[in-house]
Amino acid sequence: MANLESFVRSAELGGFSAAARQLGLTPAAVSRNVALLEKNLGTRLFHRSTRKLTLTESGERFLVGVREHLDGLQSAISEVASDKGEPAGVLKISVALAFGMEYLLPMLPVFMQRYPQVRIDWQFDNRQVDLIAEGFDAAIGGGFELAQGVVARTLAPAHVIAVASPGYMKGRRKPITPEALAELDGIVMRSTRTGRIRQWTVRNAAGETQAAELRHTLVFNDPAAMTRAAVLGLGVTMIAMPDALPFLERGELVRLVPKWYADAGPISLYYASRTLLPAKTRVFIDYVSEVFQSQQLAERFAGSIG
Repeated sequence: MANLESFVRSAELGGFSAAARQLGLTPAAVSRNVALLEKNLGTRLFHRSTRKLTLTESGERFLVGVREHLDGLQSAISEVASDKGEPAGVLKISVALAFGMEYLLPMLPVFMQRYPQVRIDWQFDNRQVDLIAEGFDAAIGGGFELAQGVVARTLAPAHVIAVASPGYMKGRRKPITPEALAELDGIVMRSTRTGRIRQWTVRNAAGETQAAELRHTLVFNDPAAMTRAAVLGLGVTMIAMPDALPFLERGELVRLVPKWYADAGPISLYYASRTLLPAKTRVFIDYVSEVFQSQQLAERFAGSIG
């Protein structure tokens, strides 16, 4: 079974190293598994070179024949195994730092109590990871490109709103329309990928749209820094509801032009689209979805609810 999975994942990902990261093995172990499979079959499945790993003609035919059956076989094995024991293994997750600290970490105590055999390996990073190539079981975020073999389960909307501190707004005229935000000091974000300042077009419940262009008083490349600068009373900023919500609830920020918001797409849970998901990944996905529902996070993250 290990030999078959090493072959299929190496073929799908284009190399032993990428397959090893997904399977939790060393590249040498994956290479040995494939070599043993080739020996048992009596044929070469890959053309190997220092730069590239490509399927032979026999390898292509074999991949077509075993890929669908592999997932079914793994699923059957998983069902039998789940009857004998609990979900176990290393759970490797990627999530943005601010979101993970505020919403994901508080979920850990109950999750670890339910599944004590699951070990946590979480990376807090504001970037889009290559889920399969980097060996992550799942990732939480927004705006991920759905690479082949990855699916997304929507958790909540990612609505962006205008906020400032009560201290900053004291003595200033409250903006009535999104265009009026330009009269205030702006805390804006420069994309690390494009180098451009992010501009937002906002909408209201009636479907009307307006540009919300902020003055470039302060420029940052991280939403957490923008949020902190707004709390310090340095100006108005456009941030996602999950970032703003704790500060709004404590009164450290107030929402401006509350009938208007920008839609940055959904916050989703991303994972490999294999028929078989490891039990550790399956219970994590179900648990996160359960907490989002019980805490009504989708509704609380909705900037359309002014």
